[in-house]
Amino acid sequence: MSEILIGSILSALSTGVGALPILFLKNTISHRFRDTLLAFTAGIMMAASIMSLIPESLANGSYIQLVIGIFLGVLTLTLLEKNIPHMDLDHNKSGIEFDEKALLIVTAITLHNIPEGLSVGVSYASDSASETGNLIAFAIGLQNAPEGLLVALFLFNQKISKLKAFIIATLTGSIEIVTSLLGYYLTSYITFLVPYGLAFAAGAMLFIIYKELIPESHGDGNEQSSTYSFIIGLLFMILLLEI
Repeated sequence: MSEILIGSILSALSTGVGALPILFLKNTISHRFRDTLLAFTAGIMMAASIMSLIPESLANGSYIQLVIGIFLGVLTLTLLEKNIPHMDLDHNKSGIEFDEKALLIVTAITLHNIPEGLSVGVSYASDSASETGNLIAFAIGLQNAPEGLLVALFLFNQKISKLKAFIIATLTGSIEIVTSLLGYYLTSYITFLVPYGLAFAAGAMLFIIYKELIPESHGDGNEQSSTYSFIIGLLFMILLLEI
């Protein structure tokens, strides 16, 4: 129980860690830095999905359960994408600009964190809970960090003070603690859900990688540096899996 609690809290609070630079930035960050960071995160999450979540799902269940779980994860993210406004970035050379619906965007980001929290919780309920759970919490935490920075930048651009922007960005990740515990208890006490849950987590992460992280990392002509960053992130996560 202590591991899932610590893992989910650290993963969720990484949103706030990512938002910390807003307290010191005068203007904004370059697209090149942002794109490189997003691509590195995509590589981390890809390795976690393919080399940890999917094999673990197969070890706990069947191929059919894996397919069902993955498509449930993809479908959930698809429905969220279609029905909840997402934070779209306007790419330009001078920096990052956002649209003006602050409350709506913050709500959208918070709701988008629900499947990520479930992914962490389910991972801690698998047979190799310590290894898988910690790795997935780490991968999701890395994904949360740039997201926290982007949310804080968005709020700062809406004339909200740096401190308030930091606090709100941190709070958007806090829902992951609740959903992590929910995912953990569901799959711990209803054990046949474990392979579905692990596959669900993999499907959700693969959707985020291909639908959001990779396209956004290529949005300002930084395809080459983002590609190298993706590969480095992939190899970095493989190293962690092998240690």
